[in-house]
Amino acid sequence: MSPERFRQLPSVDQALRDPALAGLPRGLALRAARAVLTKLRRALVEDPDLIVPDVIAQIVAEARRQATPHLRRVINATGIVLHTNLGRAPLSTAAQAAINEVAGGYSNAELDLPSGKRGGRLDGVRGLLQALTGCQDAIVVNNNAAAVVLVLSALAQGREVIVSRGELVEIGGSFRVPEIMAASGARLREVGTTNRTRAADYARAIGGDTALLMRVHPSNFKIIGFTERPTTAELAGLGPPLVEDLGSGALIPGLGDEPVVGEVLRDGAALVCFSGDKLLGGPQAGIIAGQKGLVAACRAHPLYRALRVDKLTLAGLEATLRVVLGGNLEELPTVRMLKMDTGPAAKALAARIGALPAPWTVSLEPDVGFTGGGALPGEGLPTTVVALRGGDVEALATRLRLGAPPVVARVRRDALVLDPRTVLPGEDETLCVALRLALSAEMGQ
Repeated sequence: MSPERFRQLPSVDQALRDPALAGLPRGLALRAARAVLTKLRRALVEDPDLIVPDVIAQIVAEARRQATPHLRRVINATGIVLHTNLGRAPLSTAAQAAINEVAGGYSNAELDLPSGKRGGRLDGVRGLLQALTGCQDAIVVNNNAAAVVLVLSALAQGREVIVSRGELVEIGGSFRVPEIMAASGARLREVGTTNRTRAADYARAIGGDTALLMRVHPSNFKIIGFTERPTTAELAGLGPPLVEDLGSGALIPGLGDEPVVGEVLRDGAALVCFSGDKLLGGPQAGIIAGQKGLVAACRAHPLYRALRVDKLTLAGLEATLRVVLGGNLEELPTVRMLKMDTGPAAKALAARIGALPAPWTVSLEPDVGFTGGGALPGEGLPTTVVALRGGDVEALATRLRLGAPPVVARVRRDALVLDPRTVLPGEDETLCVALRLALSAEMGQ
């Protein structure tokens, strides 16, 4: 290809002198110019007849893209309450305030204020967890997967852990129970069958090398029909410590058929592991609670230091636990959304949207949402949604997702579906503005 073709492109220095880039920080403009010019040079090599578009306009657009934070707030109109891709549980007002309080300055993260000496990092949450679950002791790590790895590493390295075949599940991110077991140094001993495992199966497998019995939350997986699973009490009476990975972290009854942490401990589990950011409704965390000696062994393991949480997580978790202990459950967005009657909210949202440009139409329809996040597998949430039809719904969903702020909706057959269950208070008008802008962009095409 003739070098003349490349002369269509300005040099980096020439581009930076353009008045359109004058208001940009020098470093940002430089990165954007280099990125765009490199891309265009490669395009010219591949297609010598390429008509080069407005280079400066592309650099300005690239600079804007680079200046936009990757992690930003999104309006969740999917109806999936604990949407893993959208950060799971939105925090309560109390948790947000607690995080803001400690984020901008110093805090007594490991200082005992009365004595002036070093304090415990978990002093703010340990007592709350004891009060809420009845556990003897508790520690917190950065997520529930880390909690499971720490328990296995600290209590069963080089020894056997007995698990039902029906609980050797894989959850999000390719987290597989057998692989985690191997990584921790524990040896997996499978018992029972995929659909039916009895306490007698565990009892027969127990030997001198058995460190733990383990029950695992099925997450997004559910077996129905001809099934059998021993109770916590049945396994707790067999001898070795029983560890239950409860996953979702339900501290209160009434959230579907999820096991309640305190009840599992009262039934005899030696340790439980559960999430802070699923049904508990707090920040991402993994909680290990139960017998004092076993928790102490986990705290003493070298992995604990690597997996511990920061001050922001502790602040948000403490505030969330205080809300639960105070019984003010409607203050937790997760609980509020799970119990929500979506009919009135859907009607109000449809009225706010109003008439749409032809050929689009708006209607209210029954549908089903989900808890998400591996909680309440297989249990749908009956809901009323706002359905938009008449145009290219996939293209509309894309425009909404690329808007400011991004709006994530569901596409169901021929309709774009907006579920008000997960649209937080105060977001309705912003959602409607985003929708009108997306439709205007379609009309302008």
